[in-house]
Amino acid sequence: MTEPVRLTLEQADALVRKVLVACDTSPDNAASVARALVAAEADGQGGHGLSRLPSYAAQSRCGKVDGHARPVVTHPTPALLRVDAGFGFAFPAFDAAIDALPEMAANAGVAMAAIRRSHHFGQAGAHCERLAEKGLVAFVFGNTPKAIAPWGGTSPLYGTNPIAFAAPIAAGTPPLVIDLALSRSARGKIMAAQKAGTTIPEGWALDAQGQPTTDPTEALAGTMIPIGEAKGAALALMVEVMAAAVAGACLAFEATSLLNADGGPPDLGQTVIVIDPHLASGGVYGERIGALIAAIEVEEGARLPGSRRLESRAKAAREGVAIAAPLHREILALMEDAG
Repeated sequence: MTEPVRLTLEQADALVRKVLVACDTSPDNAASVARALVAAEADGQGGHGLSRLPSYAAQSRCGKVDGHARPVVTHPTPALLRVDAGFGFAFPAFDAAIDALPEMAANAGVAMAAIRRSHHFGQAGAHCERLAEKGLVAFVFGNTPKAIAPWGGTSPLYGTNPIAFAAPIAAGTPPLVIDLALSRSARGKIMAAQKAGTTIPEGWALDAQGQPTTDPTEALAGTMIPIGEAKGAALALMVEVMAAAVAGACLAFEATSLLNADGGPPDLGQTVIVIDPHLASGGVYGERIGALIAAIEVEEGARLPGSRRLESRAKAAREGVAIAAPLHREILALMEDAG
């Protein structure tokens, strides 16, 4: 088997930007997308990393995603932000929301951004983390194309619909970050396995006939198994309401695929809610979160959610990231095809 290709973080960032610009994405949008994809790769989240680049590039090249779109931001109320991503990449829209929300939350205590006409938004937790680094408690809800059936049904109607949460802990300490898809595994991990030519664990997905499968291609054509069975399906429905209905975007079963260049824009939605914890708690948030974290850390064998992400990030800073050789060849071919 061909060895993976190792790239420094800087090399990976430059590669993503070069491919996207060659495939009709503006340089500033390419830079925003590259930051997100490389950060996901560094965090050990390959399903949201460079494995996404071929589909992103193909969609930009054919116009399914507008690589030159600039998010349009409006303020219907002092605590509400509406962001029109313009059928472009989600990351510039999140950049705009994350820039505006801290001041809004400082004034109102709570603030919200509703993002529509959007696209795949990568690591949900990464957006929350950026807000927590600014002193805010943050939630992100985002819908994705259909992948999960309602509990008791057989046809996929909901997306894997990630939920993320982050909270500041203390100055100089990384925030607490919780990020989970509502399927037993993120769909991106299955796509990454497909790109790498590997199988997936049993219990992640069913094929198109409703049978268990370890073949990632069959899994992508079938349905994902929700976490917690009926409870996970109910949470996926909740996120569908929060991300699609509240933001005014396509429902999962109306959205086109994020994995190919077929059809029109996915038109997905994301909702971000932030809270100023110091205002909400009357100034005692720092002491209360500190006591909670301390109680967890003294528990033998316990670890905070997201700690592996920090370990992976530190390793990537030292050693770079390794991507599967077939994926690397596919990425290089994109630039050749773009001429």
